[in-house]
Amino acid sequence: MSSAKFYEEFYSWLINSGVRVATGIVVFVAGIWIIRVLRSRLRKVLLKSKVNSSIQPFIFSLSIPALYVLLILLVIDILGLQLTMFTTIIGAFSVAIGLSLSGTFQNFAGGVLILLLKPFEVDDSIVAQGQEGKVTSILIFYTVLLTVDNRTIIIPNGKLFNEVIVNLSREGKRRLDFDVKLAYAANIDKAKQIILDAIQSTDSILIDLPVRVGITGLEIDSIRVAVNVWLLPDDYLVTKIALMEKIIRDLGAAGIAFPKAG
Repeated sequence: MSSAKFYEEFYSWLINSGVRVATGIVVFVAGIWIIRVLRSRLRKVLLKSKVNSSIQPFIFSLSIPALYVLLILLVIDILGLQLTMFTTIIGAFSVAIGLSLSGTFQNFAGGVLILLLKPFEVDDSIVAQGQEGKVTSILIFYTVLLTVDNRTIIIPNGKLFNEVIVNLSREGKRRLDFDVKLAYAANIDKAKQIILDAIQSTDSILIDLPVRVGITGLEIDSIRVAVNVWLLPDDYLVTKIALMEKIIRDLGAAGIAFPKAG
């Protein structure tokens, strides 16, 4: 190829594609600089914001790569390169990865929603997926509960967020309800006073809230007396055991008749 022919073709390329290449280089360099500035500002915004600390790294790690991908696609478009084959390959990989990780994505989405909407928080006692326990940690893919008998329950966030969640701690107090069965021969007024005295002597019961002791049912061989008291969620099980034991002992010591077995 003669030098004249080479310069002619180079000049033709420069006229037809040189501007696009130069524009692509400028856009790429400028885009890299802008993304770095945005990354620095995003990090500061996340640190100052009220967004849960567990979700901040994921917001950062997802947003910055997405900006780089958009920049590369923009530069490719400016250069006029064909994306048909590239788009087909990416689409195939996306479908395959989506099918294999559908459960993982569901758990991720559930974790994000739990951290943002906060149906419960760490140290709350909840009932979910047939399990009751205190929330010890909320991670992006699963939540960890600790039961009263010291079992660790790990629940995937996808299942957790899409089912009913009972938050036992949200209101700051919880009502304890149970029944005491007495014989028809029992002195009801005396029995009720003994139960009220037992409630008054139990420190963990919130006396300033309504206390109810009364007959709620008449059965063939017994009278059912309901006991309703309020307490803090963390005191629920310990108070229930202590109060029931005290009531039974005090009623027995006072000669209150219980239904006969059988």
